Amino acid sequence: MRLADERGSAVAEFTMVAGLLVVLVLSVMQLALALHVRATVADAAAEGARHASLVGADASAGVVRTRELITTAIGAQYAEQVSASTATVAGLATIEIRVAAPLPVFGLIGPTALEVTGHAPLESLG
Repeated sequence: MRLADERGSAVAEFTMVAGLLVVLVLSVMQLALALHVRATVADAAAEGARHASLVGADASAGVVRTRELITTAIGAQYAEQVSASTATVAGLATIEIRVAAPLPVFGLIGPTALEVTGHAPLESLG
């Protein structure tokens, strides 16, 4: 009689465990994607700032370079809000590239909640 009571329980257990496992794996993959997007945007902002800080370059060159890097790596929708300005960091004149991009919450879709900056000291001819 006991075997009849447990009939089908393995299928039910497998379904519940597999469902939880799928949710866990997808959550980890989404977190990895969000971290990848953040690291890529931060690296592009820093590279754009280094490019803009070179002798003979200007802030708009850094913005263009940052947009190119982001568009190539993850897509144009992440490169829409890129700006450049000058700032003083630790007593040095620097160029600052600021990027506001979507934070991927579901796939690559999400609110514009990610903001990163890149700094580089301005080169001089002296």
